[in-house]
Amino acid sequence: MAKKRPQTTAKRPQPSDGARAAGADGDFPVVGAREPCPCGSGRRYKACHGRAAAHAVTELVQRPFDGLPGEGDWVALRELVPAATVALPLKGGLPEGVPSVTLATVLPMAWPALRRDDGSVLLGLQNDTASGDISRDLADTLQRALTAEPGTPVQARRAPADGPRLQDLLDPEGTFEPVVHPGFEFWVPEAENASPEVTASLERANAAAIPTVKLQGVDAAYWCETPDKNHLRWVMPYPEEQLLDGLARLHAAGRSGLGEGTRLVGSFRAHGLTVPVWDLPSGLGADDIEKPAAEFAERLTAALATDAPLTPDERRARGGLTNRQVTLS
Repeated sequence: MAKKRPQTTAKRPQPSDGARAAGADGDFPVVGAREPCPCGSGRRYKACHGRAAAHAVTELVQRPFDGLPGEGDWVALRELVPAATVALPLKGGLPEGVPSVTLATVLPMAWPALRRDDGSVLLGLQNDTASGDISRDLADTLQRALTAEPGTPVQARRAPADGPRLQDLLDPEGTFEPVVHPGFEFWVPEAENASPEVTASLERANAAAIPTVKLQGVDAAYWCETPDKNHLRWVMPYPEEQLLDGLARLHAAGRSGLGEGTRLVGSFRAHGLTVPVWDLPSGLGADDIEKPAAEFAERLTAALATDAPLTPDERRARGGLTNRQVTLS
């Protein structure tokens, strides 16, 4: 029988004074993965501080907008709404020389952000991000936009792993009130005076935008019009399993619709929240769906409060809803 090898613990080498100073600031230079870590530990970078840095960059934050006012609307503007803007209140107020900060679904040339000639800032939401934390990437872009030269865009980059998130920069007591636009004229303050090239660009962007309206009677619900039929896409804040149970109870009882000719067809998953989707007749507009949506919200609240086991019919309805889920992000 083989003997057990004695377990020993190697003493970690002590870093030099210079390495201690670098480590205190948490600012390590970029080195190769197999090179010695600059902290002085004697280990390779990938097995020391490089491991934490890589994890911070690649770890997916499931609910990046959690804790922000209007989380459901953040998700909708990121994934569903073509053209919308929202005024963003900052902690401590706006810096000198920055008259306003506005979140926009999309910016010209897919810029991450733009500092306008008057010093105001536009922050793009639907851009690709370099890490698994959209909130941190957007916060980094916003910070750079606040100090950019007026009249210049802000380019994309990888945000520092220990940088602030939107939750650190935005006023938690502020409101989040999206304004949905029929097109992208908000890109140009005086669109009527735009050059022919800019006008043509706006026309192309506007032609691709799906008409969308935010409902006023319920939170984070957006009506949209497509050639064949209309839809309601409603970002809901409830835990997914609880919400699916509630929707299944209503679906099995024939109470999941929003009126004649409407149908709950499935849902999206997006940034940690669930987005039920209804098909609507092409003639049913956003105003027509306001009252049915408010009535459905009341039915759903009652269904969510029920903790009885699902019946066989409700389990079948739940299975159908689960099979028709699509993950967006």
